[in-house]
Amino acid sequence: MKTVQTGDRLPQGILTVAGPDGPEPKDVSELLGKGRVVLFAVPGAFTPTCSARHLPGYVENAAQFREKGVDRVVCMAVNDIFVLEAWAKQGQVNDSVTMAADGNSDYTRALGLEMDASAFGMGKRSQRFALIANDGIVEAIMVESPGEFRVSSAEYVLEQL
Repeated sequence: MKTVQTGDRLPQGILTVAGPDGPEPKDVSELLGKGRVVLFAVPGAFTPTCSARHLPGYVENAAQFREKGVDRVVCMAVNDIFVLEAWAKQGQVNDSVTMAADGNSDYTRALGLEMDASAFGMGKRSQRFALIANDGIVEAIMVESPGEFRVSSAEYVLEQL
């Protein structure tokens, strides 16, 4: 499977967000396809680097993203929406970041960014990455090398805007 690249249109798909009445499937064209959006993905909610540095960086820098013209910051993980909501509460995300569940890894696979974490008992997961899209077209994509956390950080992505 081809990995999404700069200049590509984001693939079609469905992600799940928390709605007022429970889980809501959201078409990616609605969630990521309008305006300037930063999508970052983590291998898993509550995992050490994701909880200590990745998500908090985006929450702490939410105002700076808005100042740089970003309409929405979305965090995606191959977890269910209930896990993401609990993680969002723990991380005091409020409405600074939209939490989007890719429970079966379907959208991660469509992006070409799936990894096999079975050796760690985690099954198929997302690589750690961030991308900037404008009206559904990828402007920049930053994929981490295994075990790294640098190019998908909020601070690095802010420098790319």
